Order: sequence, then C-alpha cells, then structure tokens
Amino acid sequence: MLRERLNDALKSAMKAGSKDEVGTLRLILAALKDRDIAARTADSREGISDADILALLQSMVKQRRESIALYEKGGRLELAEQEQREIEIIEGFLPKQMDEGEVATVVDKVIADLGATSLKDMGGVMGALRERFAGQMDFGKASALVKSRLG
Repeated sequence: MLRERLNDALKSAMKAGSKDEVGTLRLILAALKDRDIAARTADSREGISDADILALLQSMVKQRRESIALYEKGGRLELAEQEQREIEIIEGFLPKQMDEGEVATVVDKVIADLGATSLKDMGGVMGALRERFAGQMDFGKASALVKSRLG
C-alpha cells in the first residue's frame, strides 16, 4: 500500500539523516492527512484510496513544476533546484510515466473500446483513462489529445 511505503520511507530518511527527503515526505504526509480528514464521513473513517494518493502526488509534482518556472523567471535558481529535488523524491512513489507515444496509443484504444465518436463522449473517455492509468500519465496532456481525437 502506498501509504505504508510513504511512512516507511520517512522512517528510513530520518534514520539516514536526509533532510531534503524528510522534509518532502513530511509535506506529502501532511497533505495526505488533510485529504483523509476531508474525505471522512459519519459512516467511514477510512482514508483516501491509493488512486487518490497518486493523484495527490501528481498534483504536488505539477505545483512544483509551476514553481520552478516562476523561480527561474525571477532568478531564484537555488529555490528552483530545491523544488526539482522535491519532484525527484515525489516521483519515486509514482508509477513509471508513459511517454507521449504510449499515451497516444492508450487514448486511441480507450476511444475505440468505448466507441467514442464526439466531444460528448470526452468525459467517459477521460474517466476510463483515470481509472485504468491512474498515476501513469499527465491527464492535462491526455485531455488535450482526447479532445483533438474527438473534435
């Protein structure tokens, strides 16, 4: 389970004295705890699923990439480097990311599997992609590709 991997990694990083890794893992676990609390209901005290954790990690990577662009624009290269180190740590918990060719192939397959023919079908295609390939692709880019295929 991904949650256990994150906790084990934090313990290992603390033992190894890796400040960057400890800090990044604490940020991840704090964000995870926030999401768990938000997901609680009167009936369920369970935390978010692994698929939701993967989405959280992808979101954190995206935020850091945006920060890097801003830091580089502002000439704050040391902060950009720190964000890049955090991205590398976070990506260690994500499945291997598909390249553009692989994304195009699976998008075409899902469109064919669902019989999607127009932009009205885009939501169903994106839902199927998220279900089948959580954490393995950039869904923003996949969305643009689906739109171009169905448009």
